Amino acid sequence: MSTLGTQTLNTLWERTRLQGDMPGFAKAITSILGAMRGEDESEFDMARTVLSDPVLTQKVLRLANSGMYSAFGQHINTVSKAVLVLGTEAIGHLALGLKLIEELSVVSPDSGMAHIEMEKAVLAGIVAREVSASAENKHGEEAVVCSMLQTLGRMMVTFYMPERWTALQEATGEGKEDSAAIELLGLSLQDIGRAAAQHWGLPGNLISGMRTLEPPAGDAPAEPLSHEDWVAGVSTMSCACAGALWHDDEEGAAEVRRITARYSGMIGVSADKLEQAIEQAKVVAASDLSIAPLSKPAERRAKALAQTRQRDASNNILLSGLSDMRDSLETASPGQMVSIALETVFKGLQFTRAVAFVRNRRENKYAARMCLGENVREHLPAMQFADAYEPNVFHAALSSDRVIFIENAADPKFAAKLPAWWRDTLSDARSFVILPLCSNGQPTGFLYGDWDDSFPAIHLSPTEFSLLNDIRSVVMKAAERRHQVGTVHRAA
Repeated sequence: MSTLGTQTLNTLWERTRLQGDMPGFAKAITSILGAMRGEDESEFDMARTVLSDPVLTQKVLRLANSGMYSAFGQHINTVSKAVLVLGTEAIGHLALGLKLIEELSVVSPDSGMAHIEMEKAVLAGIVAREVSASAENKHGEEAVVCSMLQTLGRMMVTFYMPERWTALQEATGEGKEDSAAIELLGLSLQDIGRAAAQHWGLPGNLISGMRTLEPPAGDAPAEPLSHEDWVAGVSTMSCACAGALWHDDEEGAAEVRRITARYSGMIGVSADKLEQAIEQAKVVAASDLSIAPLSKPAERRAKALAQTRQRDASNNILLSGLSDMRDSLETASPGQMVSIALETVFKGLQFTRAVAFVRNRRENKYAARMCLGENVREHLPAMQFADAYEPNVFHAALSSDRVIFIENAADPKFAAKLPAWWRDTLSDARSFVILPLCSNGQPTGFLYGDWDDSFPAIHLSPTEFSLLNDIRSVVMKAAERRHQVGTVHRAA
């Protein structure tokens, strides 16, 4: 690398340190890749990460139930089971792509140039998703991520070094900035993006997919592509289409037709299917983007996303999750079953937070192991208490082996029944539920879920109590099955 190139990158890292990470990318990459790489309970970490966003949840379930995975048979209703079927890498790429689109779609940087480049990256990701769906390729979600990262260098320069971007445009004109990059910056814009990806610790497969791959020249037949080249080819085509689609005019439409004709053979999708996929991408982009002419900002519909707790919908979620648990009983570990159960009650009852506690007999205590909901994970270390009986609501639930529902935790008359650890970590809950998990009369842990003041008054129906009891029963069947298998192995 030239001395000028080194100076450019040093300036970029220094401004990153001073201004903070570019909105969207660093946050999403850290959370998703952390879940993909997690050594302990990585499957649950991935499910928790996905469940932090309802859109991610629906997309993950849609992928798990798509034709590519039909060999797995039964309908998949929970993210926890989807992770078991798809694996953390495939689901991580899907989650990362959607998270990047979501984060960049709501960002409004000070620089209008940066905002344009970010939305073009989002548009490229949307195109890649629709094209990959047409191709029915299992590496499609990886291509979505790489399509957005393909122009990472352009985003980095416009966001952190706007004066350099202006100099590039003055030298070459809008849209041709890369032709002057080596002279003015010491390296290409794509090289800057790849350097940033390495700086963030992105895996090698994503960095490989950030390169430009053109179709063979002339009438030369397209050779079968490797996985890495297919991803690079789709991301290259998607970025080119995003630039052509941006203004939503006839000139751009003609350019899209030229692009699809060139890339069709290389990526293995007919030109007609590519054009249909891109038309669908335009529909999605019209609602997801904010400043692109394609999105028709003046005509966008305002969408009300008010969430209400609907009883029938809640029961259906509980029933679906219970079905997943029963289907997984022979194969899932007790920890995986607890994960599915916790997700099911969290979604089905629309808890603000849900936590799974496990009894550690060696240390004579209960400790929180898994959680869902905002602002709860940081409190996990403090959520533990001795298993020796104390006169509070948690020991009462564990001793009675009954689901307990507390409608008003703020009632002064009830304060004496709430332990200190709960008051220190969960006291903003208005109502909560305890689902004890007991085997042969001995408690092994419990599930906890609560609602804060943002919810209307909560009243659980007899049907919901029955479903909660069924859910905890299946969890314990999984634990007892594992114990029986272990006993047989030891006897043998």
